[in-house]
Amino acid sequence: MAEPPSEDRSDALDVAWSDVVRFIRQLSHDLRNHLNAIELQSAYISELAGENELTGEIKRLREMISGLTSALQSLSKAISDVKPNPIPYRATDFAEDLRKKIDRDFSGESAAITWNIQVGDAMLDIDPQLLQEALSELFANAFRHIRGKANLVVTVKMENGQFLFIMEEPKAPLEGTADNWGCEPLRKVSPNHYGLGLHRVRAIIEAHGGKMHAHYDPNASKLITTLALPVSSGSSKDA
Repeated sequence: MAEPPSEDRSDALDVAWSDVVRFIRQLSHDLRNHLNAIELQSAYISELAGENELTGEIKRLREMISGLTSALQSLSKAISDVKPNPIPYRATDFAEDLRKKIDRDFSGESAAITWNIQVGDAMLDIDPQLLQEALSELFANAFRHIRGKANLVVTVKMENGQFLFIMEEPKAPLEGTADNWGCEPLRKVSPNHYGLGLHRVRAIIEAHGGKMHAHYDPNASKLITTLALPVSSGSSKDA
């Protein structure tokens, strides 16, 4: 009689990330095709129903379909290749634009952020939309998980020819370390979140020639995430 497979057999399965990406893209594409067909059918039924109580229910159904379609589009975006289109951008302008975006997008939590911006007149070569997406994800991640009572402290500065974005997040002790922060997609999943956000942040930063590093300070009970980007040639190395 053949021996039953060992319980940890699945843990030994090694699938290339490129294969995972291809699978998720194809699955997302197939599901969106089905959802589009359901949406068309719902629209047709709505026309047949006329003005009655059924029309409202069909409208809510279409909103649910639209929400799921958007979620699949976001998933496809999270694993897509990062191809920045850099333009010259003054560091101080980028920092201020970022602060305004965070205040707008996280209006309910922005009061819990302490900003410290000291970037001077250095110039960056960046894709501002992509970079704002990456930094917004850091804030979303911080607000999504349990934090301490202290404020989030964000420092943006120039140091040794680099543009530094440093987020100090009050946090209870971590399980394990933060050494692989953003390097393990799909490792931790929860409803509507699939462990892809920080992985994309790292991909965007590295596509700009930068680096991402995180470590936990047990004495201060803080998770400190640092993003470093090169400044444009000819810019002042320090503010």
